[in-house]
Amino acid sequence: MKIGQASIASGVSQRMIRHYEKIGLMPPAARRDSGYRDYDDRDLHTLRFIGRARDLGFPIDEIRQLLALWSDKDRASADVKEIALARAAELRDRIEVLQGMKRTLERLAASCHGDARPDCPILDELDAE
Repeated sequence: MKIGQASIASGVSQRMIRHYEKIGLMPPAARRDSGYRDYDDRDLHTLRFIGRARDLGFPIDEIRQLLALWSDKDRASADVKEIALARAAELRDRIEVLQGMKRTLERLAASCHGDARPDCPILDELDAE
């Protein structure tokens, strides 16, 4: 199937499919005589795997590791679990930072009159040294 069909079937945009091929995350698709890329079921399976991994927040390097483990039938599941737990811990840390930012913004917004007056504690906070 052509790249547009592969994109629809996998849920991965055509642009990202080309990118994943370019960076070697997935092998280049076979080419038809016309020069069009030709994707098969194995390619779709790989694209879906990559798409789900991206949806879970895995960066490209970790997806590369997961793909290698996925294709290694002699892998230890502990290796996969280690990658997943590290990603979960990193997400937890990012969530804590984002929650702190949210609390600060809400506090600043609550202290702002939000009327026609020029004084603004939000801008004052941003200007603070």
